[in-house]
Amino acid sequence: MLAIPSKRFTRTQVHFLTRPEVKALLAAPDQRTWFGQRDHAFLLVAAQTGLRLSEMTGLTRGDITLTAGAHVRVIGKGRKQRCVPLAKPTVAVLKAWLRNPPRGDGQVLFPNARGTRLSPDGVHYLMVRHVKTAAKVCPSLKGKRVTVHCLRHTAAMDLLEHGVDRSVIALWLGHESLDTTQIYLEATLEMKERALSKTKPLNGKFKRYRPGDKLLSFLNNL
Repeated sequence: MLAIPSKRFTRTQVHFLTRPEVKALLAAPDQRTWFGQRDHAFLLVAAQTGLRLSEMTGLTRGDITLTAGAHVRVIGKGRKQRCVPLAKPTVAVLKAWLRNPPRGDGQVLFPNARGTRLSPDGVHYLMVRHVKTAAKVCPSLKGKRVTVHCLRHTAAMDLLEHGVDRSVIALWLGHESLDTTQIYLEATLEMKERALSKTKPLNGKFKRYRPGDKLLSFLNNL
């Protein structure tokens, strides 16, 4: 059974957001309200850390450290624990968010109105609503299916485009194998264009190769 080859299938490219699209999405929530502050913090953490949906909704206040060496600690697939660093803007937003009175038992980092964990449907609802708002400012978002997994891809592409090694990205995202991270190398046309710009252009005309007499003589004697 192990010798049976796996079924071939067409692998589609990953979908991710550009910097302007991420900026428009983060600006969409109305931060004058409790829900707007929660959604802004949720989207920022998702886009910067690349956490999975279950990891995002399962975050507690005890999972984050906002002092020196700020990071978030999660348990991902296979019950593997990993730490993801937090950028200074993300730390500032989280500190402001945590100044709000906690709801429920006060443990869930991004709770719903009742103070319990956000459900996948709840996350889907807030994503669709804010993407619709952001599309008014950034038309390229229209028609895009933006999910937490899309923000995960966005975080990975941002790291890759800034020269972060593939093995580090795999650890960052909690990938079991480097082969999983390989998909990001094939996703961005901009990186391929930069690679092309480093190559020497083929300005010369095509010429048919004509072997010399010595080479022909050698080949004939073989």
